[in-house]
Amino acid sequence: MSQTTEPATGTAEAMFAADAASRSLGIELLHTGAGTASVRMTVTAAMVNGHGIAHGGYVFLLADTAFACACNGRGPVTVAAAADIDFVAPAHEGDVLLATARERVRFGRSGIYDVSVLRGDEVIAEFRGRSRDSRGTTTKESR
Repeated sequence: MSQTTEPATGTAEAMFAADAASRSLGIELLHTGAGTASVRMTVTAAMVNGHGIAHGGYVFLLADTAFACACNGRGPVTVAAAADIDFVAPAHEGDVLLATARERVRFGRSGIYDVSVLRGDEVIAEFRGRSRDSRGTTTKESR
């Protein structure tokens, strides 16, 4: 798998710049485009659970960040309606994880996105997110 490192632009980049949760964990936005995104994170000691492996919540958060960037790559503001993840292999402290998201289908205000989380060439997790754009909904900013 080739890694795209073109500069991130547009709505997803602005959203990521304001995402203190993802950035505080060291997640880096590598690429975003219309329906695609790649993010990277190194598993730290603080992310390891009592079994000595990366806590699944951190792996989910990494995949969810890629999903958010992919579904916000072209506007309008889009949020998660639902998501699930299958953990395929454990990650360990020091592992560098790459999450790559791609749009599978958009219909109306909804979309379905798949995200693969990899350590090198090894699949760590597969995530599927379902999105909904915020047009016509009341948000804090629109009140």
